[in-house]
Amino acid sequence: MSLEVVDFSATWCGPCRMQKPIIEELKTKYEGRVNFRVVDIDESQDLARQFNIHAVPTLVILDDGKEVSRFVGVSSKEKLETEIGKYLK
Repeated sequence: MSLEVVDFSATWCGPCRMQKPIIEELKTKYEGRVNFRVVDIDESQDLARQFNIHAVPTLVILDDGKEVSRFVGVSSKEKLETEIGKYLK
């Protein structure tokens, strides 16, 4: 699967808990077409550094492994659907 949404979050993060149901809904909607991955920045500090994550939640959209979009803070379902739609093949 070439399109991936990486959700950088943390268990202690209130906004991350607000983002979670939106991600779960999109995960169901795009099952088989988009890979969704949650990365806990406390458990995967090296990966968070590699992606230059300074705030959570941060959503990074990768197309064929390359970052094409990034959202910092809670993002609406509509905003994410619009961005995902740009890269679905």
